Amino acid sequence: LPAQGSLLYLDTLHAAFPQALAPQGTALLSWAPSGPRAPAGWPLSTLYCTPAQAGALPSRAAALRVQLLFALRMRALHVLEAGLATELHDALATLRADWPGLAEDLALGRLSPQPGLPEDARGRLQALLAPDAARAAQLRAECTQGFQGIVQRLWPQLEVVVVGTAHGAEQLYCDALRQADCKGLPFYCPFYRAAGALLGVNLWPKEPAPRFLLCPDWAFCEFLPCLAQEEPPTVLLGELWEGREYGLVLTARPGEYRCHAGEVLRVAGFHKQCPVVEPVRRESQALSVRGESIPEERFCQSLCRAVGMWPGARLVDYVCVESALLGASSGACAPHYEVFVELRGLRDLSEGQRYKLDQCLQEDFPIYKSFRFKGSIGPLRLHLVGAGAFARLRQALGSPLPMPRVLREERLLQLIQSAVIS
Repeated sequence: LPAQGSLLYLDTLHAAFPQALAPQGTALLSWAPSGPRAPAGWPLSTLYCTPAQAGALPSRAAALRVQLLFALRMRALHVLEAGLATELHDALATLRADWPGLAEDLALGRLSPQPGLPEDARGRLQALLAPDAARAAQLRAECTQGFQGIVQRLWPQLEVVVVGTAHGAEQLYCDALRQADCKGLPFYCPFYRAAGALLGVNLWPKEPAPRFLLCPDWAFCEFLPCLAQEEPPTVLLGELWEGREYGLVLTARPGEYRCHAGEVLRVAGFHKQCPVVEPVRRESQALSVRGESIPEERFCQSLCRAVGMWPGARLVDYVCVESALLGASSGACAPHYEVFVELRGLRDLSEGQRYKLDQCLQEDFPIYKSFRFKGSIGPLRLHLVGAGAFARLRQALGSPLPMPRVLREERLLQLIQSAVIS
């Protein structure tokens, strides 16, 4: 991370939330098995109440539980930081499921044995704990009242939730957290990264939709205008037009190869002559069994609209695959989409409710409707998976990066198929 990026972030955060830089006032929930790191780029370890080694445990689930325990020790938190919104969601799911065990660990000043927590690491981390019966009693009192707004009840001085990524399907988790566990708290996504390079910083932390100022010295960026009639030449930062969309071509450092980053950006405006952009979509995350090319974020919008027609249902997460990935198990019908969803508030769906998603796709994408009418694309198949299926899938993925919602790997497909309940 360029030092300029860290300084811009710290200055922006402090200006918007004056107590955010208090020593030991930030808790980190982020799994980094290759070594401890702060995804949002803090340069000062003294700002964290979370031990760096907790995030480097071999198990994602163990790392998040240990980090959660250290965060619960501190009542006077000002910032709750997560590498991904899914990591914060999964840590709070652990709180829902295991708050009695966490309260007991707090009261006794211990770290319970668990899978993925080596004994030597457990001993080192446990040495940093001390018994705190009063904080354990506070945790029990708040959790027995339910979990709506639990984050601000446990940490009443909390000012902001910082997430490393809030684009694409990660936005589902941000929205779910805002509506329930983190109700009343702003979410701030400080940096824009692509292809492993840092490209921009968000200078507007209180705005609900993240926008990023592209910084010209951090990487060499070129842009391909979208919707051009022919293959257009690339343009540079000073040649962008407000309101237009561009594909990103990136050379991260001198001497590295030039590549299509697979990202599409919209120019939202300019700040001191530098463009301010909004990520629109990832070109690799698209469904296309007949060349129809439905982007992930637009498929997600259609899915959310269909879920809104299922009374009492709330979408937790989803993945979609093209039927060719299933081979013979997809049946003898025309190529189609297989969609796996995790819901709250609804145990089963009727055939009519399941058809709503296919209907929404036809309404939102005329080309999909045309292929469905001709029979060259078969009816979409919708499967419900059990609670926690996607958390287990993220653990099995073994990567701190966002999980793809358009699956292309047979190994991951087999894992999600094993969780199907209907």
